[in-house]
Amino acid sequence: MREYLKFYIDGQWVAPSTPKTAEVINPATEAVSGRISLGSAADVDKAVAAAKKAFASWSQTTREQRLDVLQSIQAEYAKRQTEIGDAIMEEMGAPSGLAQGFHTALGAGHLATAIEVLKEFKFSEQRGATLIAKEPIGVCALITPWNWPMNQIAVKVFPALATGCTMILKPPQLAPYSAQIFAEILDKAGVPKGVFNMLQGSGAVIGTALSTHPDVDLISFTGSEGVGVEIAKNAAPGVKRVCQELGGKSAFVVLDDADLAKNVASATSSMMINSGQTCSAGSRLLVPKKRMAEALEAAKAAAEGVTVGDPKGNVAMGPVVSKAQYNIIQEYIETGVGEGAKIVAGGAGRPEGLSKGWYVKPTVFGNVSNSMRIAREEIFGPVLVVIGYDDVDDAVAIANDSDFGLAGYVNGADAAACNAVARRMRTGWISINGGYDFHAPFGGYKKSGNGREWGEFGFHEYLEVKSMLGYAP
Repeated sequence: MREYLKFYIDGQWVAPSTPKTAEVINPATEAVSGRISLGSAADVDKAVAAAKKAFASWSQTTREQRLDVLQSIQAEYAKRQTEIGDAIMEEMGAPSGLAQGFHTALGAGHLATAIEVLKEFKFSEQRGATLIAKEPIGVCALITPWNWPMNQIAVKVFPALATGCTMILKPPQLAPYSAQIFAEILDKAGVPKGVFNMLQGSGAVIGTALSTHPDVDLISFTGSEGVGVEIAKNAAPGVKRVCQELGGKSAFVVLDDADLAKNVASATSSMMINSGQTCSAGSRLLVPKKRMAEALEAAKAAAEGVTVGDPKGNVAMGPVVSKAQYNIIQEYIETGVGEGAKIVAGGAGRPEGLSKGWYVKPTVFGNVSNSMRIAREEIFGPVLVVIGYDDVDDAVAIANDSDFGLAGYVNGADAAACNAVARRMRTGWISINGGYDFHAPFGGYKKSGNGREWGEFGFHEYLEVKSMLGYAP
């Protein structure tokens, strides 16, 4: 049983202003796995005051000083990476191989990338008699989700530290354990007091207090569209910078060539990773209509090949994060059937042999039109919809016919044809034949948010641009 009842504020572990706790449920067992404290607006005031005070000195540190801190964090992170993976497995149900693999590797990768970028980043540029300087924006509120807990913390905290900002991290109530270990790592690494602060609690309380606080300069939020809109409204009177990575309903376009069955299988199995709880998941699979039968056969085989079970075992997929999330997914599966879509694999209920835990069957729908709810709304579970297209122009039109524009995927044997489709897709991050890059900016078009994270572009989120005219070189 884990108990994390203190917050990290101003370089110390402190009790909440008003004692209040919440239980954390293990989604694989439905049993209580621990308790956390829930913060209040008074705790937010303390954390913001600490960050504001620390900004005066931290913002003036040199590149070398910040590199020293980041490299110290890197050493401590490596020591506790296994602990972080165990925490992620317990808090949100990621299978051991995924939790100890990609989940923790993402944190390490973004840290290494931040160090690499900081070594060469140009914080000033002389243009004739004018100096263009990029300076830290100030106190940042970082609000992260439960689905990829370490990834989302890393893409916010490390660029903020690297650019000289101070911050308050508000991790997710559903997945709080890994964040607590992360705070311990930063404390051990010697991050100066007040630079990094962390407090747990509900989004409605802590998120609102942060987004309305007069001494917070920036809100960086990853989560649902609805919550993102409320945060933007709350931040508007203070004219804060608001950076958001919200929902997605990303298209995975498989081109008409000899590799179709292989690419459909790859798209299906990759969509099921993390129980489909990925904002950038390719949850709309677009295939040529004339080869629909072949595509559905490949998708069915791939989905049925996804092993589901206890995260501690050798499985590809664990549970979804909570009972509430499970119920939402079940409702969408019922909606899809009601809309006339055909279940090709999976369906309602738990997988056979699993009577406890929030496990969902890897599900594939055929006979789907892009106008159906299951094709337009983010389900956030292991549910793939397969949509047919007439030709490449039709595929692009369907891909772009969405309120979202976070990610996209194009697979095919002809690289030039893939590139041409990718250029026409209205979305912020596109993987062509499995391409991946820690330095590539990540973020969305339309209702998927604004701003960009990852690599050099993630640094720009936390910087103000100052022009100094008549500045002598």
